[in-house]
Amino acid sequence: MASVTLLRTKGLSRQFGGLKAVNDVNFAIREGEIRALIGPNGAGKTTFVSLLSGRIAPSAGSIEFLGNDITARPAHKRVRDGIAYTFQITSIYPMLSVFDNVALSAQSALQRSPGAKPAVIAAKAKEALEHVGLSDRLRDRAGTMSYGHQRLLEVAMGLALEPKLLILDEPTQGLSDGEIENFCRLVKEISRSATVLLIEHNMPVVMKLADTITVLNHGEILAEGSPENIRANAAVQAAYLGTG
Repeated sequence: MASVTLLRTKGLSRQFGGLKAVNDVNFAIREGEIRALIGPNGAGKTTFVSLLSGRIAPSAGSIEFLGNDITARPAHKRVRDGIAYTFQITSIYPMLSVFDNVALSAQSALQRSPGAKPAVIAAKAKEALEHVGLSDRLRDRAGTMSYGHQRLLEVAMGLALEPKLLILDEPTQGLSDGEIENFCRLVKEISRSATVLLIEHNMPVVMKLADTITVLNHGEILAEGSPENIRANAAVQAAYLGTG
């Protein structure tokens, strides 16, 4: 595994009124890693990744991506830098076809390469859909698909952006057991060319996929380590794994 730090936060914080949703978080993820971010509901996970992607601004602290300070960089420019974020709630274009949804992402990515032709955009879109198992749904209207397939479509849209860091927020929600197995194979494949940050409640998926697990609780890092270490951590069991 590469040892180059892809993204780092220092003292990252976000307050909403008197609520410290994210509090003084120091976090680093390496290139080529599959990192899982877990924690109980309300732990600050979605707020944290929204800070990383630029959807919200921090109250304090900094974010570095490939050694560059991106704390004040807007979300659309972070996408160009190589940070793609699939949302906890699907953000597809429901009236467009499955193909057109992904082609829009591919077109955005290829704008970095002057002279990108429609055929190249189409090929990139089809490749991304092939990866997630939706190549037979190209012409379907996106909004008519099941929730689980819409989640896979959103992953394909993220892949078409050719990200260096792909943030997946609750990607297995709404997927069947068979689809979850296929998703796990997909993430392993993605990790060959991109770093993956996975926010997930499905603990078997987390334990199967993650190289390292970061546990958030009350907006702070409670623990960090290998799946084996996290499973055995008494504080994590009390705060999260031992509940429900």
